[in-house]
Amino acid sequence: MSELLRRIDARTKLAGANKLEILLFTLGTDLTTQRRETFGINVFKVREVMRIPEITRAPEMPASVEGMVSLRGVLVPVIDLAKHIGIQTGAAPSIMIVTEYNGHTQGFLVGEVDTILRIDWSQMRVPPAMLTARMGGLVTAVTELEDKRLVMMLDVEKILSETTNFDDSHLFANLIPLEKTNRTLLYADDSSVARNQIERTLQALGINGIATMNGRHAWDELQKIASQADLSGRPVSDFIQVVLTDVEMPEMDGYVLTKNVKSDPRFNGIPVLMHSSLSSDANRSLGLSVGVDEYVPKFEPHRLAEVLGRMIK
Repeated sequence: MSELLRRIDARTKLAGANKLEILLFTLGTDLTTQRRETFGINVFKVREVMRIPEITRAPEMPASVEGMVSLRGVLVPVIDLAKHIGIQTGAAPSIMIVTEYNGHTQGFLVGEVDTILRIDWSQMRVPPAMLTARMGGLVTAVTELEDKRLVMMLDVEKILSETTNFDDSHLFANLIPLEKTNRTLLYADDSSVARNQIERTLQALGINGIATMNGRHAWDELQKIASQADLSGRPVSDFIQVVLTDVEMPEMDGYVLTKNVKSDPRFNGIPVLMHSSLSSDANRSLGLSVGVDEYVPKFEPHRLAEVLGRMIK
């Protein structure tokens, strides 16, 4: 197992170059389709890979949550991915991928771990509607390997949202609308859960939002806004006041999107706010190195509101 994670320490060097490393794994052979699907998770989110330790069952948990395990004195929830996705394999999982996301640690039970693949974000594509429907919206991106296997990137945010039964309404309580009205923010995030959380924050603040699914879609939308501004003889800042971007996204990541915005004089004066679950000092430094004005970890609506208030003023 340690061989699979040997290169993780060097992974931060890939960010900013629109590249990533993904850990490939399978959940077993689907008894219904007889297919053995390949899934992926960004190595940034992987803390360790291990044989499944003893799991303590816990009451009143979703069916796909097997229970809790103790890792170095910390209780960690364990999610059976095959059960959650709805794949019947007839075989028990043998490996646990321990992931860290937005300050929370959880274990994902899988059939087998394959290898670590280095890939360009531009090779990751938005999944077709048919696949999105079949997988219940749990896949955010897909890519094809040289051996013709299709790799599906899982939406960790959505899986955790569906398995924790967490009421997040208190996160948005007491948000005060900003004094200035008619402010518009364009945001890019490939997770439907994250986009919903951003939109709820913007609505509470009285800010108009333009939603995009990844960096490429955001850049295309910004081009349209810039053309509209040029035709009307007005600055882009009359149409949009802030760009908010995630880091991990198919086709174009947040670092490259930020580089594009900051290198285009049409967007002078438009601040870029990076909003990501990858909130380590290394990721924060990388964001600042490509021109990000501020970096806010997911998901802290009051912190986001405070930063947006300063940016818009």
